[in-house]
Amino acid sequence: MSGPKTVTLPKLDYPLNGLEPYISESIMNLHLNFHHANYVKGYNAAIEQAVDYSAKGEVPKVVEVQRAINFNGGGHVNHSLFWKNLAPTSQGGGKAPPADSALAKQINQDFGSLNELIAETNKKAAGIQGSGWAWIVKNKTNGTIDVITTANQDVVPPSFVPLVGVDCWEHAYYLDYKNAKAKYFEAIWNVINWEEAAKRYSQ
Repeated sequence: MSGPKTVTLPKLDYPLNGLEPYISESIMNLHLNFHHANYVKGYNAAIEQAVDYSAKGEVPKVVEVQRAINFNGGGHVNHSLFWKNLAPTSQGGGKAPPADSALAKQINQDFGSLNELIAETNKKAAGIQGSGWAWIVKNKTNGTIDVITTANQDVVPPSFVPLVGVDCWEHAYYLDYKNAKAKYFEAIWNVINWEEAAKRYSQ
């Protein structure tokens, strides 16, 4: 009988210094190789514990360890999406989706312009109390685009497709921007991979 399926730290499509000057190599190294790595380690340990507790019929412990599975698993899922929706400017980071793309047309229909969508996302991000994420999402039911937030490492609800995620945890920006997180929210759009967002929208 095979054991539980574990997860691994993803490899980036760009070097750690590829997002400079908007996101430094130092913070990328800390964010990926320590914070994200800890989510991977925590999830793998928790999922193995859950299998062990379940085999022993220790239901209260299975319920308790589910919290660690949700938190660390969510951290892994969210960050894996996050790395993919970033790109160096030399690889198209910050370049708006083509005007004739399905994504661009829907953005214009729902928000008026890409700049208005970015402004709304930054507004929602700034309003997060504590830690969390701001997401540009596609509604699976009708294809419209919306901006939502999730707390801590909660994942995007299944009724939405995550197109772009902005990590609003302090570890995502503090080394570079200190307490001026609004500057981080402004800067990150210079390295957002709209090509990846367009692919997600069309899936």
